[in-house]
This record gives sequence, C-alpha cells and structure tokens, in this order.
Amino acid sequence: MEVIGVLAAAVVLVVTFGSLVAAGLPLLTALLGIGIGVTAITAATGFTDLSSSTPTLAIMLGLAVAIDYALFIVSRYRQELESGGDPEEAAGRAVGTAGTAVMFAGLTVVIGLAGLTVVGIPILTEMGLAAAATVVVAVLIALTLLPALLGFAGPRVLGRRGRARRSANPDAAGGSRAAARGPMGIRWARQVTRRPIPFLLAAGAVLITLAVPVTDLRLGLPDDSISAPDTTQRQAYDLLAEGFGPGFNGPLTLVVDAARSDDPRAAARHVGDVVSRTPGVAAARPAAFNQAGDTALITVMPRSGPSEQATTDLVERLRGQAPAIRAATGASIAVTGLTALNIDMSATLADALVPYLAVVVGLALVLLLLVFRSVLIPLKATAGFLLSVAATFGAVVAVFQWGWAGALFGVEQTGPIISALPIFLIGLVFGLAMDYQVFLVTRMREAYVHGADPKEAVVTGFADGARVVTAAAIIMAAVFSGFLLAPDPLVKSIGFALAAATLFDAFVVRMTIVPALMTLMGRTAWWLPRWLDRLLPGIDIEGDSLAPAPAAPPGPREPEAAAQGAGTRGGAQ
Repeated sequence: MEVIGVLAAAVVLVVTFGSLVAAGLPLLTALLGIGIGVTAITAATGFTDLSSSTPTLAIMLGLAVAIDYALFIVSRYRQELESGGDPEEAAGRAVGTAGTAVMFAGLTVVIGLAGLTVVGIPILTEMGLAAAATVVVAVLIALTLLPALLGFAGPRVLGRRGRARRSANPDAAGGSRAAARGPMGIRWARQVTRRPIPFLLAAGAVLITLAVPVTDLRLGLPDDSISAPDTTQRQAYDLLAEGFGPGFNGPLTLVVDAARSDDPRAAARHVGDVVSRTPGVAAARPAAFNQAGDTALITVMPRSGPSEQATTDLVERLRGQAPAIRAATGASIAVTGLTALNIDMSATLADALVPYLAVVVGLALVLLLLVFRSVLIPLKATAGFLLSVAATFGAVVAVFQWGWAGALFGVEQTGPIISALPIFLIGLVFGLAMDYQVFLVTRMREAYVHGADPKEAVVTGFADGARVVTAAAIIMAAVFSGFLLAPDPLVKSIGFALAAATLFDAFVVRMTIVPALMTLMGRTAWWLPRWLDRLLPGIDIEGDSLAPAPAAPPGPREPEAAAQGAGTRGGAQ
C-alpha cells in the first residue's frame, strides 16, 4: 500500500518539477521520516500495547505530510533560484518563508491529532499521538535536513532547462517567477476573482449536495458482518445467523443484582419474564446464579444483528425497565456484554465530539490568528473545513453504508460507519485543511503586505501556490487511496475518507471558495483591531526580516565627534 503511494507521489513530483533531483528530495526526506517514525513506534511497543491499525495510520499520514512539506520548501527554493538568487540565500529564504508556513501547518495537524486525547478512548489516544509524532518528525526533517540537502543539490533542482534560463539571465526576477507560476493558475484565479459570487455559489452547492447522505449516518463498531463474503469469519457469522437468528452473533448479558431483594431467585424469574416479553427479544435463557446466590446472569438474544439500530434501541429499552424492576423486586439490573459495550463506546464517542471540536478548533483559531493577523480569515478557514468534513462524511455514507460505487473502491460489504471514524477523521481533516489554508493564504498575505492591491494579492498569491497545492493534494490523495487495499475496514474507510477530504478541501474549498471570499472581502479580510495587533507577537511569515537592511544615510556629525576626528587626523599628520 505504501509503495503504491510512493510511486504515485514520484510521478507527480517529476511532472511538477521536471527534475529528478527536485522530485527525489521530498521522497528521500519522507522515507527517512517514516523510518524514524516507525522505529519510534516499534520501540514504544516495548512499553505499551498498540493496536494493529496504529502503525499503519501513522505511516499513512506521516508519508503524506512529509512529502507535502518538503514539496513546499523545494518549490519555494526553486522560485528563489529562478529569480536570480544565490543558492545559499535561496535556501535561507525558502526555509524562512515556506519553512515557517510548514511549521505552523504542522502545528495545526498536531493539534488536531493530539486533541484526540480529550475523547478518553485509549485506542484513539494512541492512534492520535503516534500519528502526531510522525508529523513532528516530518516537520523537523523539513526544517533541518532538507535545507542541507538543498545545499548539496544547488541549482540542479531546476533541471536542465531551468539552469539554462538562469544562466542566460541570472538577474531576471520577474519573468522567471511568472514562468514558475504557470499560466493555468493565473487564468483560474482571474476567472474566480472576476466573478466571485457564481463560483462561490457553485462550489457551495457541490459540497452541500455531497453532504446530503450524512443525514442517514449510522455509527457502530466493526463485527464479522462487514467482513468480505469469502472470509471464514463472515461465513461463520452467516451460518450462525441462518441457524439461530441474527441476534445469536450479538447476545446481551443482563446482570441481576438481587442482594437487596427478599427472594433473589423470585426476583431473577421476574426479570426473566419481563425481558422475554420485551419487544425485540428473541429469547432469554434462565438465570445463572453465583455461589452466594445474590447475583444472576441472564443471556438475552436480540431479534436483530449486533450492528443494527434495532439492537441499540433494545439495549436502551432494557435499561429503561430498571426503575420498574427495582420497585417491584428490589433488584437492580445492568446490560453488558460485547454488543452493549460497542453501543456504549459509540455513544461515548458521539458525546465527546463537541468538546473535542471546541478544543481543536479553538487552539487552531488562535494559531491562525497569529499567522495571518486577521480575524476573518481564521473564521473563513474553519467554515471551509466544516463544509469539507460534511461532504466527506456524505461520501463515506454513500460508499460504505449505501454501497454506491462500492466495487470501485473495494467495499464488498456495507454496514454502519465505524464509530471511531467521525471523530478521528475530523482531527485529520482539520489539520490537512489548515495545511492548504496556510500554504495558499500566506502567499496572498505576502503579496498584500508587500503592497499589492487586495484583489491582485489574491491572484498573485494563488498563482504562486496553486501549482504546488495541486501537486500536494494529488500526492496526498494518491497516498491515502493506496490504503483502500487494506483488509482492515477501519483503515480502508479512513483511507477513502482522507483521499476524498483532501480533494474536496484543496480543489473546491481552498482553490475556489477561498479566492472568491477573499475577493469579496477585499481589505476587510486583513482587518485586525489595533489593540489585538499590539498584543500579538510578531511572526515574519513573509520573510521581510531576511531582506538586507538598507544602508543608513550619512547624517551630520556632532561637533565633538567632528573636532575629535580633526584632531586625530592632525595628530596622524
């Protein structure tokens, strides 16, 4: 799976850069980062148990972001070289501008992943922290090792044609830069900025239409019913369901605590009778008591399968009968077992969604406020992220729950969406969406800060970043799509969801909705209250501090200094 993603990334990089050296640098640093990340995760297994999905997901995300981060820095390095810059200075400016954007983009991804700890589910915590660790490694390599490799490569990253143009006109800053932008990005940006409202409405309509299936979203934990039909697990599941009913694969365990009852056995019989008459129950086995005779277990067979909504309703119905049973017998009941545990975990994940969003989005908004020094741009970025997530969830429901185009994506059996997917996907998509937001809008801010008109700044920044963002999105989608070949339903669904989210966010939100909104907002997009501007620390993401300071004009000397200088000259004579 990883090999497919690497090969696809290599093809895209060669097409984008037209240079094997430039294409090889992101791949080299990405593979090195993955090696370090896998080594760290393997070492961690000596101290704690990790799920089988944790290393796979960490590799998937680490590979994608490592290639993307190196891609942005190498692209900026090439632009600086083509503008006539010295290789050493070009490397410094690339790291000082694109590298700063990479650092903040990586922080947003880490925030989204590390924020999974607030959910309180151990498997999500370990998956989030492992993936966040690989992202941190990718950022560190992009900011340290990659500049060193650029120093070795020098102008060879331009390819033969680029080196020939640079040699022919080493001081040309405008023409080569425009050539690096590519006419396609400029034409698209000018089309969007010329008619922002139609483009905005069309892009919004596409995402809202894709999000419609999310209204039928059903969550559950995986069982053998969603395994491939030719697997032994699925065949055993089908045989048991056919012979004993679908509920045989997901029995419920009902615990009767009759310690406070006058007649524990009578109380257990009463509970058994009540349960047997409950709608949705196929059968209830006689109570089995412990040695003390005060606690009993009753096995309940539902009429529905473990992942069906009817079973969830039955668990709620049985638990709702507890007050009446306690009043009649003095005994208390509890519904447990693997099926009930899965249902409770799904409910826990759903309840944790709001606080998780509050933590992640709140921290990321503060980070984006520091980067862009604007109030509206972080809010706009968050709104675009929500549209991307809604459209992604809709696509996941259509493919994995409804079965639309399932054969195309290797989905052999439909069923409820895995409960852990929404909250995990939100963390990943938020980080990736903010990546493209940072990379694209920082170029717009750079143009605006350097004196461009707001509308022209959108076009200039978009032209500088569109080609690279396009390549990055295609690479990420290719890497994530490779995991559709995984046998694990969780990995398969996450791979599809991340690939879809990457394409939706990069091409619909960031390349259409963002320039349209930036055009409509004009200078208001960069508004920041003066009191807040004074409080925020200065972050030079535009690279202004890298420019050489202008020489101070000679001023009038003080009389004492002039006299002292004259005396010195006289003494010297």
